[in-house]
Amino acid sequence: MISNEVKQQLIRIVGEENYDDSKAGRLVYSYDATPQFQSLPDAVIAPRNTLEVSRVVKICNEHRIPIVPRGSGTNLCAGTCPVEGGIVLVFKHMNKILEIDEENLTVTVQPGVITLDLMNAVEAKGLFYPPDPSSMKISTIGGNINENSGGLRGLKYGVTRDYVMGLEVVLANGEIIRTGGKLAKDVAGYDLTRLFVGSEGTLGVITEATLKLIPMPETKKTMLALYEDLEAAARSVSKIIANKIIPATLEFLDQPTLEVVEAYAQIGLPTDVQAVLLIEQDGPKEVVERDMKKMAEICKKEQAVSVQLARSEEEAEALRTARRTALSALARLKPTTILEDATVPRSEIAKMVKAINKIAEKYNVKICTFGHAGDGNLHPTCPTDARDRDEMERVEKAFEEIFAKAIELGGTITGEHGVGAMKAPYLEWKLGEAGIAAMKAIKQALDPNNIMNPGKVFAKSTRKRVVVTR
Repeated sequence: MISNEVKQQLIRIVGEENYDDSKAGRLVYSYDATPQFQSLPDAVIAPRNTLEVSRVVKICNEHRIPIVPRGSGTNLCAGTCPVEGGIVLVFKHMNKILEIDEENLTVTVQPGVITLDLMNAVEAKGLFYPPDPSSMKISTIGGNINENSGGLRGLKYGVTRDYVMGLEVVLANGEIIRTGGKLAKDVAGYDLTRLFVGSEGTLGVITEATLKLIPMPETKKTMLALYEDLEAAARSVSKIIANKIIPATLEFLDQPTLEVVEAYAQIGLPTDVQAVLLIEQDGPKEVVERDMKKMAEICKKEQAVSVQLARSEEEAEALRTARRTALSALARLKPTTILEDATVPRSEIAKMVKAINKIAEKYNVKICTFGHAGDGNLHPTCPTDARDRDEMERVEKAFEEIFAKAIELGGTITGEHGVGAMKAPYLEWKLGEAGIAAMKAIKQALDPNNIMNPGKVFAKSTRKRVVVTR
């Protein structure tokens, strides 16, 4: 709990209007997009600038008060659920695009900037920010950096980490540091920028970011390939890459997902095939046309029953939107929707999808699978009901086997969602004891009082989702 004396100190920093410890205000920030995790913070604070963040953090460090930096709460690993109470920091005031530097091809932003707003702002100047999480309409840049968010364009363009050039960070002791910058080359010391990207708020509070931009692609084309056989779809993915073609988007949806998405989007998606590949290429017109022709040939050779080019940008956008709304569509089926991610080498996608289906059958649960086939990142998704304890037990066991299978196939427990609280019990499977020890040493060095988003990343004794109330 926060004493009245500390509360008054914090109010003097941010103003009474930016400090909320009402039951309703705390409840709003007690959960994120991860089902079955909830815990009330002691207060919610909205700082107005970096100096206020620094002063708040110093007080919290002195009094051992946990701090949870939070964007829009769209993460799916319980990364922003305040499982140990304390303060949730929200950045509704720190939401400005500070500079678009066309000479250095960078944009500098505060953490509360909405991802799509950033994209639109730079595209108005003929520039391009590629990372495109499905939640981009509401997710913030600060959240994207903390989770190292991916997206549909990750195969060709990489993920958030690949576009973060510099950061301003408030450390756990309240000190402010700057890492990186607008430099194309910088090897002065440890790469602290990359250390903070994907650290899920456990090492410091990001208050500003300088991001890399690239020129806007000249043109784009979209194609849909339909398959009666999962392995044929997976072979197509491998053959496309083996032919030295890196498409901008190479997405996979299985038949159960197609049915649900079409019922939701109603754009004419086929629902009588086993799998669909959504393929896009962008760049110079002649390159795009050459690549699309070659990829169509590969898909047909690998037994695609149909290959269709989008006839207009409107049709292409409808296909992209349908893919991005897969989670929303699946969420209509049951009261609780658990969307996970596991990544395997792209050559193992067919084995992974088959394993997911067998595991679902074994535990008598429905699992729909879609994801980024080009980089091997799949999203097995289970519509369920948290009130059905027996089914939830089976769902947990099913996902535990799915994570184990991904590692067995040379993959990982998460490709883009992060570890947070949800996957902390499984992290050691991937990193081993020595890997966990190395991470803990870094955490201890930067945050000795363990105030920065405690209860996340590192393994817990339980391997079940829990509802925590305070």
